[in-house]
Amino acid sequence: MSEPPPSVRLTDPRALRAYAHPTRMALVGLLRVHGPLTATRAAELLGTESVASCSFHLRQLAKYGLVEEAGGGRGREKPWQATAAFTSWDSSPADPEQAAAVDTLQRAVLDGYFARASAWLAHRAEEAPEWNEAAGFGDTVVHVTAGELLELQARIEELTRPFVERRSAGAEPPEGVRAVQLMQLAVPTDVRP
Repeated sequence: MSEPPPSVRLTDPRALRAYAHPTRMALVGLLRVHGPLTATRAAELLGTESVASCSFHLRQLAKYGLVEEAGGGRGREKPWQATAAFTSWDSSPADPEQAAAVDTLQRAVLDGYFARASAWLAHRAEEAPEWNEAAGFGDTVVHVTAGELLELQARIEELTRPFVERRSAGAEPPEGVRAVQLMQLAVPTDVRP
């Protein structure tokens, strides 16, 4: 079994709140998928932010160790890269300030998941039939203990690892490869809104 991809773990409430900004999460995601990018190219790919805004947000992300300069270029034309393949945090910290920041971040992450799924639905008529067949969503209710749920999540991570590592392996990817985000939600169903 290979080693897990590198991860940045956020514990500082300021870092958690900084990362919760939708533009910042989008920038880190772009850098992880596309590799080093300048603020100019990131703004083009986002399509919703100015170059100045992207430059500002990249500098903020660098303060918390989520991105770094990739070397070369100047000003807004210097490339930035993600420092890790994943970002993690304690989902239930004891510290109240950290817990509040985690709640803010987790809500922002969930909002991002919903936005990406909605965007797919809005544009799927433009996609090739094989992608419409392959992409989608659904749910399965499983009856597990907390420990079993942790084990299940670890096994899912193990199944996806070869596909995650494909980008960093340097090998030529198979024809037709696209970046696909697998969204995993594992929440108890007996909680009422």
